[in-house]
Amino acid sequence: MSKIAVVYWSGTGNTEAMANAVLEGVKEAGAEGELLNCGEFDATKVADYDAIAFGCPAMGDEVLEEGEFEPMFEGCVSALKDKKIALFGSYGWGDGEWMRNWEDECRNAGAVLACDSVTCNDAPDSDCESACRTLGKRLA
Repeated sequence: MSKIAVVYWSGTGNTEAMANAVLEGVKEAGAEGELLNCGEFDATKVADYDAIAFGCPAMGDEVLEEGEFEPMFEGCVSALKDKKIALFGSYGWGDGEWMRNWEDECRNAGAVLACDSVTCNDAPDSDCESACRTLGKRLA
C-alpha cells in the first residue's frame, strides 16, 4: 500500500480545506495518507513516503509563505530527486505565478510532478475540492 504525506501551511483555512480534500482522494484510491502541518515535516521524513503533496498559499508578491513553509520546503528540495510529488494552494490575487515558479523549482530539483497542480482563488469551491481529490488519487 502506498504511503502518501499531505504537507501544508494555511493562514486562513483555505489551503487546509484543500489539504483535507487531497487526503480524501488519497484514501479513496486505497492508499494510506497522513495530513501534516509543515512544522511536522522535514527532509528526514521524505524517504518515509512513496509520494508527497505539498500545499501552500501565495503570499505577498506571489511567493510561498516565508516564516514556516518556505524554510521547511527549501530544506526538503535536495531530497526530492525522483520523488513523486504534487502541489496545491490558494491565492487571493495575481495569476498563479507563485505556482509556476514552485513547479519549476521542483522540476529543477529532479522531483516528478505526478499531475497538474491545483490552485484556487480564495476558499475552495466544489470544483476545486474535486480537483484536489483527483490530485490525491493521482499521487496514490
